[in-house]
Amino acid sequence: MVLTQILSAVLMMGLDQLVRSRYGALGMLCLCLLAIGIRARNSTCVSVGAVLFLLLMTQA
Repeated sequence: MVLTQILSAVLMMGLDQLVRSRYGALGMLCLCLLAIGIRARNSTCVSVGAVLFLLLMTQA
């Protein structure tokens, strides 16, 4: 249990650094929308986050 929590924390920190360096603050906002939507089971929030992140990725 502790090992999975440590691995997930390390993975999230690495993903955070990747998104910050490549996509900036808007990328972090999109990931936050995705995470909040998944946890709250809100399909609108997930869809908006995914579409914004996709648009950001195609622009970069």
